[in-house]
Amino acid sequence: SRPILDMSYSRHFLDFQGSSIPSSMKKLVVTKLSQNFREAVTLQQDSPVPLPGDGDLLVRNRFVGINASDINYSAGRYDASVKPPFDIGFEGVGDVVALGLSASAHYTVGQAVAYVKAGAFAEYTVVPAKQAVPLPSVKPEFLTLMVSGATAYLSLKELGDLSEGKKVLVTAAAGGTGQFAVQLAKKAKCHVIGTCSSDEKGGFLKSIGCDHTINYKTENVESVLRKDYPEGVDVVYESVGGKMFDLALNALSIKGCLIIIGFISGYQNPTGLQPIKAELLPAKLLKKSASIRGFFLNHYLSDYKMALQHLLKMYERGDLVCEVDFGDMSPEGKFIGLESVFHAVDYMYMGKNIGKIVVELPHSVNSKL
Repeated sequence: SRPILDMSYSRHFLDFQGSSIPSSMKKLVVTKLSQNFREAVTLQQDSPVPLPGDGDLLVRNRFVGINASDINYSAGRYDASVKPPFDIGFEGVGDVVALGLSASAHYTVGQAVAYVKAGAFAEYTVVPAKQAVPLPSVKPEFLTLMVSGATAYLSLKELGDLSEGKKVLVTAAAGGTGQFAVQLAKKAKCHVIGTCSSDEKGGFLKSIGCDHTINYKTENVESVLRKDYPEGVDVVYESVGGKMFDLALNALSIKGCLIIIGFISGYQNPTGLQPIKAELLPAKLLKKSASIRGFFLNHYLSDYKMALQHLLKMYERGDLVCEVDFGDMSPEGKFIGLESVFHAVDYMYMGKNIGKIVVELPHSVNSKL
């Protein structure tokens, strides 16, 4: 038995479906720094379930999101001062199963919440109530908005200067965050071009409003852009890096802006970067009065809740498609359970996903009744 110091709220430590919260759980832990996710991460079978503090929620995770940057985190690229072992996984959706006294002023046991916080790849995660987002229900679609949707919304709003008629190029357009960049640019009445790796992805992109899709496996992206957009494109939403970055840079129009939200092509490399032709960068930017802007969501947290509320309203009105990929078409089948996080990360780096990759965490409930 674990002590609960303030017995006045001990009733909160009951599972809302009548079962007691277990004392141990499964979770993924980074035990070695490596860009190889399977080498870096260990599935621990019997970690203690954490207790929420006074202002915390204990969330039983039902769905967790896979992000390209999970590999950057497991490789120690975000914070060199953090040493293994440490928890991993950035975002989850689930039920509140226990909470502290102060947190109970705003939340109740059984409430659906989403959150962005390290440690999501676990059966249970303690989340400060201030960081949680209340949801109408536990749906995986809400998870797509937490990191991917918010990144697209804030980067384009703050850096994109979108307006009617502008030409916007989205790389990896059918991915977790690309799908939102396409839709938000269309809402701003822009002309949207999306790169992708299959005709199936191209079909999905057209279904969400993309004006022009380019399959980089069967078409020469550089030639298509030069032929169809001789004046260049006004905004690039870039997440691939390497050769795609060079193509996108060359395709910028006068006063064009390239927004870097990632460079997935380099994440699995030991150095983390694929070479780009940067020697000519100053001349290229000067020649076009063009700019390159980087965007990292952590630097825009003051606007995060506003962005998320806006996106949630859009989704609930039916104005936003939140495509979820559970890996049904992956070699191992649907991603269920923490064990499948490894498959899900592989699947993402194979470039097979359409939409946001999500892993479902099933929970058996042992009722006391």
